Amino acid sequence: MLAVLCGDARPPDMRAIEAEAVVRYTDAAGLADALSGADAFFVYDFLSTAVPGAWHAADRLRWLHIASAGVDPVLFPELQESDVVLTNSRGVFDGAIAEYVLGVVLAFAKDFVRSWELQRQKHWKHRESERISGRRVLVVGTGPIGRSIARTLRAAGMSVAGVGRRPRDGDPDFGEVYSSSDLAHRLPEADYVVAVAPLTEQTKGMFDAGAFAAMKPGARFVNVGRGELVVTPDLVDALWDGHLGGAALDVFDTEPLPPESPLWTMENVLISPHMSGDFIGWRNTLVEVFADNFRRWRAGEPLRNVVDKQLGYVPSETLRQG
Repeated sequence: MLAVLCGDARPPDMRAIEAEAVVRYTDAAGLADALSGADAFFVYDFLSTAVPGAWHAADRLRWLHIASAGVDPVLFPELQESDVVLTNSRGVFDGAIAEYVLGVVLAFAKDFVRSWELQRQKHWKHRESERISGRRVLVVGTGPIGRSIARTLRAAGMSVAGVGRRPRDGDPDFGEVYSSSDLAHRLPEADYVVAVAPLTEQTKGMFDAGAFAAMKPGARFVNVGRGELVVTPDLVDALWDGHLGGAALDVFDTEPLPPESPLWTMENVLISPHMSGDFIGWRNTLVEVFADNFRRWRAGEPLRNVVDKQLGYVPSETLRQG
């Protein structure tokens, strides 16, 4: 028995799975009924917050798979303390998000937004633009997405370092990885700071007034991780007073971003609606990842992307073994 949380938009091409299991598709309102008696659970609607409230009905669940890299919507105490195996869709969005980050870096450096505005005004105004080669980037979060970002930016000539749970030298993608506890000392060195850390109790609100004050004057901030990594009013203040040179934001602590947010109208802010990883065909790819793990689960084989429920992400040791 498989429960699938999907709302009105069902995941595409589930025929092979439907041939192997009784599948209950449900929205948030019917989730408790769908979980009762279910052996496995596919959280296709990975932005839903309905799982904790329906968890009491999961009377025989053994495995939960979420269709995202971040697992914070389902990482609540009852799940953490249970024997239910948690897997995610790590690896699907890495390249797309890395391309997004390179794109916004180039948009800032080459002043593309201003060029578009001038084009619409039919105004010929020559300006000089920045080089990105040699600029320093600090990627906060050294999982697969962070690694893909590091590789992509290095290929464009940028100097990249990482911030992660454990420091190390000679990393193949980052070169130098600094400890999270050393973040404040590394922020002043970066021209661009990219937030892609998983959301945990330790990382929530890590980019606050102190972090933004520590950044180099004129530095740009990019968030493709989780909106809750950032204390939004502190970011707004750092942009208003001119300390930050700009921000590219794909995720927010409240989504959709409220119309009254000052971020909408700031000239040095680029906003996208949580879409940095959503390439054409991504939904099919998410189902393919789940289908592969479903086949493994049915065959009793080791699952891919098993999340450490205490850490809140897939440990690098597990990835190497997989």
